[in-house]
Amino acid sequence: MRKVIAAINMTIDGICDHTAGIPDEDLHQHYTKLLDNSGVILYGRITYQLMQFWQTLIMNPSGQKSLDGFAVAIDKIPKIIFSHSLKNTEWESATLATKDIEKEVFELKQQSGKDILVGSRSLIIQLINLNLIDEFQICIHPMIEGKGLPLFDKIKDRTVFRLLKTKTFGSGAIVLYYEPIRS
Repeated sequence: MRKVIAAINMTIDGICDHTAGIPDEDLHQHYTKLLDNSGVILYGRITYQLMQFWQTLIMNPSGQKSLDGFAVAIDKIPKIIFSHSLKNTEWESATLATKDIEKEVFELKQQSGKDILVGSRSLIIQLINLNLIDEFQICIHPMIEGKGLPLFDKIKDRTVFRLLKTKTFGSGAIVLYYEPIRS
């Protein structure tokens, strides 16, 4: 059975914003490896549209190995987009979800293959509330944003986690790997 891995960036004050953080070569390489070792990534519309930026580096590489490598990895991984307003994805490796998130993720988990990534705050919240997250990989950046959306908002029930490992970057960012303790 495939695992559902919620992988996301946040600031020390718990703000989840793709423009907040300290992206560097090590971080891009980390996420490139994560994408290469995963079978599919799930996005909500807003995050998906932000990630479409990487298509520009496929067409016009930057010359920076870590950025261009991430662009290739994000381009090739299959993406399932949960949206009520998008009519098409305009990205060859992306499709629109045809089922509600609970049914779609449950069916994906039953399939063989590499793990399922979730990279959108809204989907992570929904999947926490559905008890469908198997692992968290939370990258905390050493900064206080002071404004924005908190990562853990509108959570229904208390969830306890076990720390699996950590990974530290030269920038001071740290990835915390957690799994929920299920009784």
